[in-house]
Amino acid sequence: MPSPLETRQLAIGYRRRRQRDILLGRDLALHLQPGSLVGLLGANGIGKSTLLRTLAGLQAPLGGQVLLEGEDVAELAPPQRAQRLSVVLTRLPPLGLLNGYGLVAMGRQPHSSWLGRLSAEDRRCVDWALAAVDGLPLVEQAVQELSDGQRQKLMIARCLAQRSPVMLLDEPTAYLDLAHKIEVMVLLKRLAQEQRLAILVSTHELDLALRCCDRLWLMSADGIEQGEPRQLLQAGSISRTLGLEVRHKRWLSQLAGDKAGARPL
Repeated sequence: MPSPLETRQLAIGYRRRRQRDILLGRDLALHLQPGSLVGLLGANGIGKSTLLRTLAGLQAPLGGQVLLEGEDVAELAPPQRAQRLSVVLTRLPPLGLLNGYGLVAMGRQPHSSWLGRLSAEDRRCVDWALAAVDGLPLVEQAVQELSDGQRQKLMIARCLAQRSPVMLLDEPTAYLDLAHKIEVMVLLKRLAQEQRLAILVSTHELDLALRCCDRLWLMSADGIEQGEPRQLLQAGSISRTLGLEVRHKRWLSQLAGDKAGARPL
């Protein structure tokens, strides 16, 4: 059975008219596995968001392929792509006067009729997704009146309602306080395990990534290094990728020890 998501000789970046393309990564061979939460780490401006948009089929690659369940994402119609992959970007879509239920129900669009009416199965999926993120108390509230943490939970529920095996999230904890950062990362970890989802999340929360993620993708100008968090810590890869100084070594060593024997958050 093919991987839910993999890349072959992928090159990412931006094409420019009459100028040389901006290349942010080349020859990338990546894959996500069911039941795994993967953290994407790297310096600001290195290309994490560009990678996520390319994997999601929202931006054309400069070369190579992104495969969803063995099929090139570029050859899939939008509804087909949305049935296999869901995405939460840093910038929220226009939400208008939607309430919590309406936002999560948007995840059923790839499966609903052209009239956009929800079937009984659609409603079951929405109810299940809301319950999975403990979002049932938010169904009647206007999305614009919710906190950042509450909106983020509903955006994750919207992805779950799509029932796609792959979920991509671009810095979902960026504007949250510490308690909600932990809540979101622990939620993603649980969903990956319980629902056998392949989840990729870009983040700057190194401590949470080390504690919650099964694997890390470390993105730098030299490419993307993949591995288990403790393995990458001990090899010094995280320090090199993030440009951490020698004075941070004791802190990283402590994190490595915590990761080895830590209890789940």
